[in-house]
Amino acid sequence: MPEKQRKSDAALAELRRWLGDGLAASGLDKTQLARRSGLGRTTVSEAFQPEGPVPSAKTLAGLAKALGMPVEELLELRRTAAMGVAEPAIEEELGPGRPIEQWEPHDLEVHPAGMAPDRGKLSRQRLLPGYVPREHDRVLAEAVRHAQAGRSRMMVLSGTSSTGKTRACWEAVRPLANAGWKLWHPFDPTRAESALSQLAFVRPRTVVWLNEAQHYIGDAHVGEQIAAALHALLTDEQRSPVLVLGTLWPEYVRQYTILPVAGQSDPTSRARELLAGRIVSLPESFDAEALAAATQLARGGDQMLADALTRSGTHGRVTQDLAGAPELLHCYENGSPEAQALLRAAMDARRLGVGLNLPQAFLTSAALGYLTDIDCDDLTDDWAEAAYAELAKRVHGKQAPLRRVIVCPPGTPHPFTLHGSVSGPVFRLADYLEQHGRETRRRVCPPASFWHSVHAGLTNPDDLFSLAREAYARHRLQWAHDLQRRAVEAGHPDAYLALVTWLKESGNFSEAESVLRRAAEAGNMQALMYLASWLRNSGNSREAESVLRQAAETGGPNVLKLRVDLRREAGDYEGAEALAREAVGTGNPRAWRILAELLREVGDREEAKTLAREAADAGNPQALTLLADWCRGAGDREGAEALAREAVDAGNSQAWEILAELSRESGSCEGVETLARKAADAGNSRALVILGFQCEEAGEYERAEVLARQAADVGDAKFLTDLVFRREESGYCERAETLARQAAAVGSWNALTILAIRREESGDCEGAESLAREAAVGNPNALTWLGLQVTQRKEGKERSDALIQQGADAGDRYALAFLVDLRQEMGDHERAEALAWQAADAGYADPLQRVVSFRERRGSHVKAQALARQVADAGLARHLDKRWLAAQWPHGLDPEGTPTSPQL
Repeated sequence: MPEKQRKSDAALAELRRWLGDGLAASGLDKTQLARRSGLGRTTVSEAFQPEGPVPSAKTLAGLAKALGMPVEELLELRRTAAMGVAEPAIEEELGPGRPIEQWEPHDLEVHPAGMAPDRGKLSRQRLLPGYVPREHDRVLAEAVRHAQAGRSRMMVLSGTSSTGKTRACWEAVRPLANAGWKLWHPFDPTRAESALSQLAFVRPRTVVWLNEAQHYIGDAHVGEQIAAALHALLTDEQRSPVLVLGTLWPEYVRQYTILPVAGQSDPTSRARELLAGRIVSLPESFDAEALAAATQLARGGDQMLADALTRSGTHGRVTQDLAGAPELLHCYENGSPEAQALLRAAMDARRLGVGLNLPQAFLTSAALGYLTDIDCDDLTDDWAEAAYAELAKRVHGKQAPLRRVIVCPPGTPHPFTLHGSVSGPVFRLADYLEQHGRETRRRVCPPASFWHSVHAGLTNPDDLFSLAREAYARHRLQWAHDLQRRAVEAGHPDAYLALVTWLKESGNFSEAESVLRRAAEAGNMQALMYLASWLRNSGNSREAESVLRQAAETGGPNVLKLRVDLRREAGDYEGAEALAREAVGTGNPRAWRILAELLREVGDREEAKTLAREAADAGNPQALTLLADWCRGAGDREGAEALAREAVDAGNSQAWEILAELSRESGSCEGVETLARKAADAGNSRALVILGFQCEEAGEYERAEVLARQAADVGDAKFLTDLVFRREESGYCERAETLARQAAAVGSWNALTILAIRREESGDCEGAESLAREAAVGNPNALTWLGLQVTQRKEGKERSDALIQQGADAGDRYALAFLVDLRQEMGDHERAEALAWQAADAGYADPLQRVVSFRERRGSHVKAQALARQVADAGLARHLDKRWLAAQWPHGLDPEGTPTSPQL
């Protein structure tokens, strides 16, 4: 055998060995690996087959990232394995995409606005109306200019359905065609799979087209990985410039950017970071300037715009009209009862979390509950066939209210198609009708037929998990528990935890433990850890230790700490130490610290230091920082400083803070400012704050303010805010306002708000209102809080009410809660309820509970229950008092709103 072939075979064998070891270490099976990597199941299987072909570079990169393996080393092995193998030109070398001029806008999902005959041909040419630039187009144009100048940019247009988001992106990239740019639209086999597998190969001067970006960064399985890959692309100078354009509905923007609640998981952290500063909002309608420009185009011969303006000239919803929204709405509102029932079932399915592709069998069965008794009596044998045919008819803009879709080519099964065993036709609801349903049906609980059809006909674990949560949010407890059990059986990784939580809350500890054990037996790491904690808290330490040993075999990161804690709690310090030492010997990256802290706890400080030093010598700069902190606590300032400087040299930015603290404690400013600035450059603003505080205490006020502003510029405005109040208390009011405005400029508006309240306390009402309105630009509750301050004076009630109303008008949803209370005290209960619902629509539903409680206290028990049912129907049951809710309907509600009977 030639030497070259032997090297190739050996490299290929080594490559497959690496992949096999990586798969074993991950604990995944190949189906799970395909889902995580975004590759096809067949592609993944071939990569592991001993006699299979050499995997492509794209496949190998996707597998390496999913398994946490070194990409470059694997690609090097692949290059050796592929020696002498004739391969076609692979896309990753040229990068995905094709020249912009080769794209047709409708292929990029720009809504067709109409059809015009193509003379001499049987086909019809799709046309676009003239384009009217608006404010968001200027922002997009600036991003394009930056991209042309060599700087990568990303912009995401946010707007409701059919507001012109995709068309705006298309118009923005057209100038890049003349500069030789390409455009890549990740789409096949699915959007998420395509993006995840090919983002690493995007080359300079490429537009990445992410229309409906929720299908990428919002994907339930790989959305966060895609967000991280996009961030890597945008910050990779070797692939710059690229331009990433996407579109999102506002509700998805809110979902991906909302800050997590303390103590809860943060499932969209990477998406939130990616979108920060990159969202451009589109208005619902054309303003007067845009309408005038559209009118000019219409007068110039644009018949499509002229036709649209006859219907939308007054309300300005031109793009929606062009996209066919009014006709879609007409089909819904004026369709046959059977067609309306199918559409409502589809609307409810989508708004409650079912995927895009809705099985026909599910829709048909669910629709029966949306019909009146008279309509049911009039049904013919072919009612469903006739209703689907009615809804398949296209309206203006080539959209159909409910259209059948082909998920994948016939005879080509794909593991990501429906995530279950559903067979038969599937349908997709028109975007505009989906959003219309979300708005108009948001307070409606689907009928019993919907839930029965879900239970009988849906198998996708994500769908079942989402629907179970929605049932619980509507206090439909039995359906919630049944669907959560189905989700557990279908293999949803998080469903067991929600089911266990609900079972514990209802006092069913036996079934809760049984569910937890089944999940643990299936190898779910989180369930193993949860079960160990459960057993530990129940006093069953021996079985908890056994479970943790099982968890240790799967490589969970927190297992060692729990095992050591169990030994410590039992007084077995020798066993705890032996366990930690064993983990250190196996290379567990957290073991050294656990062992070091254990040794310090038992008094063996010198050996703890030795262990930390060994970790530091092995390349762990955190160990140096820990040692420095220990030395500082022991009074060894010289040793602490030497270790902190060593940690800084090793790249640990936290050590800068120790150095700054040491300098502050010693009263020496020499070199401290340089240290603080370096710390800030490394991402640790705390050192600047420490130095600034030191300057403030020493009377160097201007220098302290400079350092405070620098800290604020890198994201820590607390010290700057503190200085505002220090200056205010010292009588330097103008200086305080200046500093407050500087804090506001970096996004911290609290100082201006509190200054306004302090002005009010001092009697400067005019100055207080002026500052509050200024603060309301970034902090809408400024006016509300000022109004609450005014309420403390009886003579200020009218002014207080006006300020709180202004706060509500400025967008402070919490102001509505105070207005609810005011209206109830005045006896205007109808207005109070309307304001509570307004607050709920703005995302703050707690005022509804206030109205329920008020009615209950006044003896209006029936009215309290009626409102509580409406709140539950709207999916807001979690905002109601749990104990009161459990007392009213201990077994939940049926879909129709009647109390559920206890199950036998």
